[in-house]
Amino acid sequence: MARCKFCNKEITWMKDGRRNRPIDSDGGVHSCDEMKKSLQSMKALEPKEIDADILKQYEQAINAKALKK
Repeated sequence: MARCKFCNKEITWMKDGRRNRPIDSDGGVHSCDEMKKSLQSMKALEPKEIDADILKQYEQAINAKALKK
């Protein structure tokens, strides 16, 4: 069994269409408060808050990866 990286609870991964969903041991879809808070904080970051040099490095890495495929 796998463990949730946010709350360390045991979960299993089930295929749901094209997505893999975390499932609790009771059979319900796993969604913990720690995961929700983490996803919200990630969306709150604006590109203006990131240093321009670091942003440029990320863009170059993404473009280089896209060209390799």
